[in-house]
Amino acid sequence: MIPVVFGCAGTTLSDEEAAFFSEVKPAGFILFARNVGTPDEVRALVTALKKTTGRKHVPVMIDQEGGRVQRLKAPHWRAYPPMETFGHMARQDATLGASALRLNCRLIADDLVQLGINVNCLPVLDVPQRGADKVIGDRAFAHDPQLVGALGRIALESLADGGVLGVLKHIPGHGRSLVDSHHGLPRVSASLEDLSKTDFVPFAALHDAPFAMTAHIIYQAIDPARPATLSKVVIGRIIRMKIGFQGILFSDDLSMNALDGAIEKRAADALAAGCDIALHCNGNLAEMKAIAAAVPRASLKLEERLATLIEEVNARQGVDRADLEKRYRDLMARYKPE
Repeated sequence: MIPVVFGCAGTTLSDEEAAFFSEVKPAGFILFARNVGTPDEVRALVTALKKTTGRKHVPVMIDQEGGRVQRLKAPHWRAYPPMETFGHMARQDATLGASALRLNCRLIADDLVQLGINVNCLPVLDVPQRGADKVIGDRAFAHDPQLVGALGRIALESLADGGVLGVLKHIPGHGRSLVDSHHGLPRVSASLEDLSKTDFVPFAALHDAPFAMTAHIIYQAIDPARPATLSKVVIGRIIRMKIGFQGILFSDDLSMNALDGAIEKRAADALAAGCDIALHCNGNLAEMKAIAAAVPRASLKLEERLATLIEEVNARQGVDRADLEKRYRDLMARYKPE
């Protein structure tokens, strides 16, 4: 197994993609809108991707947050609200917000489990600050770091109850970015004290999560030369030691424009900095081949740890979908948008 998660180009796996994945055996896969057809087509694609690795327990990831970031859409899947909705609800009525979020995440998990997808890149634990770029915006629960942590815990546990592992993002915090890291490299000038009082708080509250995803951001008070994804200082001293995260750390997508240099060097540098698994999402086969040639094999310990997490979450019980839908509708009908 190589410590990289790859995407693929379309709704079916080409012979060349299948041969490549069978040869290099990636740690897992991630789906995007370009990979989504009918439910039967998605199920077939997921099955084909897993089969290439020769392993029984393989993570297949997706970004199914709700709102702007939702790869599975109508007419086959429900439109989910952005996570900000549940922050609003919780401020009006804490019990209502918590209950609605729990059911929302159980429904998302059920959608994913029906397709064989077992990892969702949720919850977003970033704490948006005044004047920040809108790339996070309503994807975040709230501006209160304590509330973000509490709702993030509910989302993570509800996904797991439904058979799906969550991924904390974007550790150690994307809420102060003035630039969308898809387009450029953000630099955050806040002091370590300010970051510790706000941005790090939700991640520290969920430090026991199985997975997290790094931010492509330079934190000038910590490492003014490298973004978190490529920084031994940020990953070692902040993510691992100060925040205390001990789970499996993914990079964010290596093809985002916040990073520069050859794609294979980005992957190697992310792993050398302390990421456990590099994430490459665009499905470009030439880039994937370059990355596979540049990175070391994954340790047996990482492979076994990943397999155990997937096996355990796959064993979770199913749910009465009709009952879940009814209770969710009843709760959402009580919400008065701000």
